[in-house]
Parts: sequence; C-alpha cells; structure tokens
Amino acid sequence: MTLDKLRPYISGALRPFVTGFDRLGMTPNGVSVIAFLTALGAAFGFYLGGSAVDWWYAVAALFVLTNGWLDIVDGALARKQGVSSQGGDLLDHVLDRYADVVIMGGLAAGIEAYALGFAAVTGVLLTSYLGTQAQAVGLDRVYGGLVGRADRLAIIGLVGVLAVPLSGTYAGYGIVWWLLAFLAVVGHLTAVQRFYYAWIALD
Repeated sequence: MTLDKLRPYISGALRPFVTGFDRLGMTPNGVSVIAFLTALGAAFGFYLGGSAVDWWYAVAALFVLTNGWLDIVDGALARKQGVSSQGGDLLDHVLDRYADVVIMGGLAAGIEAYALGFAAVTGVLLTSYLGTQAQAVGLDRVYGGLVGRADRLAIIGLVGVLAVPLSGTYAGYGIVWWLLAFLAVVGHLTAVQRFYYAWIALD
C-alpha cells in the first residue's frame, strides 16, 4: 500500500503546474534541480527545528511536501514536452536519493541522533535500490512495499507539522526521534519485502 499507486489519478491536479512550468520555459531536468533545492531547504529547516526554534519544523514540512510534488511534476512535464529520456530518468533518481539523504540528515542532526539517522538513511537507500535493482535484472521497477517514497515524504511532512504542537517527549523521546525510528524499521522492512518480491519473480 503506497501513495505511488495514486500517480495515474492526479493528472488533473498536476496540469496547472505542468502548464505553468512549460510556459516559463522550464525543462524537466530544471524542475528536478528545483525539487532537490527544496530538499536542502527542508534539511536546513529540520536542523533548525531541532537545535533552535521548533516552528522551523513546519517550514521544513512545507519544503518536504513541495519536493514530493515537484518529483511528480518533472515526469509529467517531460511527457508533455515529449522529452522523456534515460538521462532525465537517471538525473531524477540521483537527485531523489541525494534529497532523501539530506532530509534524513537534517532530521538526525537537529536532534543529534546520528546513529538512528544512519539507520533511517540506509533503510531509505536500500528501499530505493531494491526498487531499481529489480528492473536491472529484467523485472519491472518495483514501487510497492510497506512505504514508498511518496508515503515517506507525506509522513515526514505530517510529522514536521505536528512537531510544533507536539513538542514534548513520548516514552522519553521526541516525535522526530520516533519518526526516524519508524523510517529506519519500515525502510529496511520495505527493502526486504522488495527483495523477496524480486526473488520470487525470478525463481
């Protein structure tokens, strides 16, 4: 169950953004770069939210949700302009992975939970790796599993908003610590799930 499955059903909501970027002369690769810049903004906001003023979490959440939306827009723009290419797909995936790393890094640095942040980052990267590795061995690209990228960004954005009113501790840890713990566990479980799917499909 992932939000990635909803991509085919949101074309109507995408249309104004795709049309707007097209009229501005933006390329899909340019949109991908802007999406990555929003991830950097999210990382900085999460760091400040944990180490300075907690309302920065809400700012970071906005950047995260923008990153996720632009990650859908760039592909739709490529299709509209008829410029879909393997190079653009490669750039999109590379920037997505860097975006995942910096967002997790900002969350972890803000609360100085570096070991937990490492576990979350590796879970996220392995989830993405297993999705594309299935394609590398002749299967379709795998987007399924417990938590895909769209789900992950939605959850991070939601927790970023809730981190402001729910700034206390729960069982001794703050809500951001629990977010990282969730992402670490579910990320690795999703990676294993995708590996199992690919293994069975190849058998």
